[in-house]
Amino acid sequence: QVQLVESGGGLVQAGGSLNLSCAASGRTDNNYAMGWFRQAPGKEREFVAAISWSGGRISYGDSVKARFTISIENAKNTVNLQMNSLKPEDTAVYFCVADSRTYKVSNPQLGFDYWGQGTQVTVSS
Repeated sequence: QVQLVESGGGLVQAGGSLNLSCAASGRTDNNYAMGWFRQAPGKEREFVAAISWSGGRISYGDSVKARFTISIENAKNTVNLQMNSLKPEDTAVYFCVADSRTYKVSNPQLGFDYWGQGTQVTVSS
């Protein structure tokens, strides 16, 4: 079992930045994939970014490429999502995810086993 706790959400103006963090506890190892999804009201859940536990594999959703950066701090069991140039359409609840299979980084559509409770990000225009 893996427990995930997100932090760092909030309200920001368009063009601003936010950093989300996800603290993982429980069983994790070098085979794990970590990442972020988001869901806006009335919309389907959307893949944001994923990273392997080693940091060697990274993938991004098309809508956030070149604006968001995912990183991992192994010593702290923490995954970070740096979000720059935020737009109102980035407004959503952001969920941290984890899975014991590294290939999920390149295939996020297959789903992740573990989910955090989510943190709200609101971007005002």
